[in-house]
Amino acid sequence: MPPQRIKIFAGTSHPSLAQAICHAIDLPLSKSEVVKFANENLMVRILENVRGCDVFYVQSSAPPVNEALVETLIAIDALKGASAERVTAVLPYLPYSRSDKKDQPRISITARLVADLLQTAGADRVLTMDLHAAQIQGFFHVPVDQLMGAPVLCDYLKTWDLRDTVLVAGDVGEAKDIGKFANALNLPVAIVDKRRYGNDDRAVATNLIGDVAGKHAIIVDDEIATGGTVIEATNFLMSRGALSVKVVATHAVLSGQAVERLNSSVVDRLIVTDTIPLRDKKSSKIEVLSVAPLFAKAIRRIHDGDSVSDLF
Repeated sequence: MPPQRIKIFAGTSHPSLAQAICHAIDLPLSKSEVVKFANENLMVRILENVRGCDVFYVQSSAPPVNEALVETLIAIDALKGASAERVTAVLPYLPYSRSDKKDQPRISITARLVADLLQTAGADRVLTMDLHAAQIQGFFHVPVDQLMGAPVLCDYLKTWDLRDTVLVAGDVGEAKDIGKFANALNLPVAIVDKRRYGNDDRAVATNLIGDVAGKHAIIVDDEIATGGTVIEATNFLMSRGALSVKVVATHAVLSGQAVERLNSSVVDRLIVTDTIPLRDKKSSKIEVLSVAPLFAKAIRRIHDGDSVSDLF
C-alpha cells in the first residue's frame, strides 16, 4: 500500500516549476527553508511534519549547479532524518547527466557518482525527464522513472502547419530518439553528421543524410547548451536549401552566450520546456512549454501505486 499522505517540497533552483506541479495536482507546496552561512555551508530545514509521508522533492540542475546538487543531498537527508516514509527526488534535469561514460582517460563517470550520492543521501526513487543517455537509469539501485518531453513538444507541433516539413536530428546520436517525433507527427527525417573535437562544446557539421531542400526543417535535440551546435547545424541546413529552421528541445541549458548567439542567428524559433528556469535568459525567439502537468500526473501515479509507463 502507498503511504497515506503526500507532500511536495521545492529546492531553490526552480520553485516556480514546483508551484506549477502543486497547482496541477491540487496540493499546497510544503514549507522548508535554506540557510547559507557566511562560510558558504548550507542548512536545509523542513518546516512541516513529514513522519510517515510520501515526499517528493523537486530540484532541477540550474546555476549554481553544484550548490543545487549539495542542497538536494542535504534536503533528502533531512527528510529521511525526519522519518519520511519515502522520498522521491524529482529532478527534471539530472545534474551531470552528460558525464555518462568514460570517453577520455582518467576522468570520472560523474552521472554514476551523482546516482551514488542521491542514494547515499536517502533517495528511495528518482523521477526525471529525458536523460542524456537512457542507460543512466542503470547507475541507480533504486527505481528511476524517466519521463519524455516528446509528447509535450509534439502536441504543440501538431498545432502548426507541417506541410513541407522535415525533422532533423542534430547528430547521429540524436537519430535514435527522433523516431518518437517522426511517428507522432508522421514526418520524414534527416540527420546531420557532425564531428566534435576537444572539450570546447564546438561541433562541426560535415554531411547530411536525407533531403531538406525546399522544406522547413525542425531540429530535434534533448538539450540546448551553448547553442553552437544547433546554430552550426542551422547554417548547414540553410546552405543545403532549407527554407527555414526551427529548433525543439527538452532542456534549455542556454549557457554562456547562447541567447545572444540565438538572437543573431537565422534560427527562426526555439521551443523548449520548463525543466530548467530561464530566469534572465529571455528572447523573442524562445517559446517555453510547461511539463508541470506531466510531472504532476507521474507523482500522483507513483503515490497511488499505479503504472507510470503510460506517460513515457
